[in-house]
Amino acid sequence: MSDKQPKTDILLEVQHTQLAPPPLYTVLLLNDDFTPMDFVVHILQKFFAMNHERATQIMLKVHTEGQGVCGVYPRDIAATKTEQVMAYARANDHPLACIMEKN
Repeated sequence: MSDKQPKTDILLEVQHTQLAPPPLYTVLLLNDDFTPMDFVVHILQKFFAMNHERATQIMLKVHTEGQGVCGVYPRDIAATKTEQVMAYARANDHPLACIMEKN
């Protein structure tokens, strides 16, 4: 038998990794000539937890400028909110368009 042990002196270098925050997406409502303004306010309150005053401000921005920002979220949340708004609008026979754009 041998008294030699395998050499176990291994030097590991510590590496620090930094995770980047997830990319954010802006959820937008687009203007159309058919969806009632009160329905847009209702959408903003129901899906984006806005109070009536803030929802009315966003609705007027959509009406006058063609689009309005509903919120900024990580991709999965933005996609879910976009799908929920579109499904709810279609279920209520409105052509309201909701999209998401990467920031």
